[in-house]
Amino acid sequence: MAKAASIKKKVTFSLTAPGAGKVSLAGCFTDWDKSPLIMKRQKGGVWKTTVPLAPGTYEYRFIVDGQWQDDPSCKTLRPNSLGSHNCVCEVG
Repeated sequence: MAKAASIKKKVTFSLTAPGAGKVSLAGCFTDWDKSPLIMKRQKGGVWKTTVPLAPGTYEYRFIVDGQWQDDPSCKTLRPNSLGSHNCVCEVG
């Protein structure tokens, strides 16, 4: 996936979910659901977290109140082994 020994860039992930009680970010960089990152609620029901990532390609999804959800702002999706798909983030 990502190249080792590269300078990491801060990548901010956000999701608008005003009715959510808890939102997490899971991806290949968190070992998926083993270590999801808890996102912080901002004004207007927007949830955010910033992750340092080396240049490369990463797959991720959000977990909203225990339910997996796609990032509606992500334009690139890849099929996954669970019959749905993952969002793709390219870090340059």
